[in-house]
Amino acid sequence: MRIVVHGQEAFGKAVLEKLLERGENVVGVFCAPDKEGRPTDPLKELALEKGLPLHQPASWKTPEAEELMRSFSPDLCVMAYVTLFVPQPVLDIPEKGTIQYHPSLLPLHRGPSSINWPIIMGRKETGLTIFWPDEGLDEGPVLLQKTVAIGLDDTLGTLYFNQLFPMGVDAMVEAVDMVRDNKAPAIAQDHSKKTYESWCRKADAQIDWSKPVDEVYNLIRGTNPAPGAWTTFNGNEVKIFDSAKVEGSGEAGSVIAVDGESFTVAAGGGAIRIKRVRPHDDKKIAAGDFAAKAGLSEGSKLGG
Repeated sequence: MRIVVHGQEAFGKAVLEKLLERGENVVGVFCAPDKEGRPTDPLKELALEKGLPLHQPASWKTPEAEELMRSFSPDLCVMAYVTLFVPQPVLDIPEKGTIQYHPSLLPLHRGPSSINWPIIMGRKETGLTIFWPDEGLDEGPVLLQKTVAIGLDDTLGTLYFNQLFPMGVDAMVEAVDMVRDNKAPAIAQDHSKKTYESWCRKADAQIDWSKPVDEVYNLIRGTNPAPGAWTTFNGNEVKIFDSAKVEGSGEAGSVIAVDGESFTVAAGGGAIRIKRVRPHDDKKIAAGDFAAKAGLSEGSKLGG
C-alpha cells in the first residue's frame, strides 16, 4: 500500500517513524513550510534522513498542490497533526482515502485547542479520534476512538505527552491496518452533540481568583504549559504553571502563606499552592524565588 504522510512536529515524526519501522511503503512526506527563526521541523528532518521525497506546500488550494498529491499515486494519506486546510479534491485523491488524528472524542472539542478545554471544563475523560476528514472542521466520519481518563492533577502537558501522544501514534498505525484490511468503518458523527471552543488564548487564561477553587485549578492545569494561566502582581503579569489545590481560606487572590519553595493564594472555597511561575521579565522560576525577588509576602494581593 502506497502511503503519503502529511503532518508536522514531534507527533508527525513519531507517526512516520512507526510506519517506517513496520516496513510500510511511505512514498512521500508533506509538512508545513519552514518559518524563519524557528528550528527545522522534526518530521522534515526524519524524512530527509531517510531519503524520502519531501514537499512543503504553502497551500493545498492550488491546481499545483492537487497535482503534487496525485503524482505519488497514493493508496492512503495519513494526516498526523495538520494545520493547513486541505480541500476535498485533494483528500479524495488517495484510492483508499485520507485519515486524520484529532486529540478529542469527536464531535466534542472540535478545533485547535482540543486538549486544553476538557481539562479547563473539569471533564473526567477525553480521548482521541481517527477520522476521515472532509472540508468541515473536524466533522468527518469516525474510523476509531480511544478514551482516556483525565487525572485530578493532569495538566495539558501530562495528558498529551503521557497519554494522547503515544496512544495517538499507535492508533494511527492501527487505523492504517484497518484500512489495508478493508475493515475501516466510517461512522457519522452526531453533530447535535458537537462543541467547538476555538483557540485557548491569553484572554481565556486570565485567572479570576473569586471563581470556585476547582475552576481556578482546572484553568491553571489546562493551560500548563500553553498558553499559561496568568495573573498580576504589582501591575505586572505573572504566569502560573506547577500548582496544587489545597485547603485554605482568605480573601480571593490574597497570599495566605509563603515558604521557601512556594506560596499559596486563596480562591473561592479553597486555595492554590503555586510552585512555579514565569514573571513578565524572566524565565520560569520556583515560586518561592519569585516571592523573594518580587517582595511578595503573606497578605499580598494577586489580580486586579
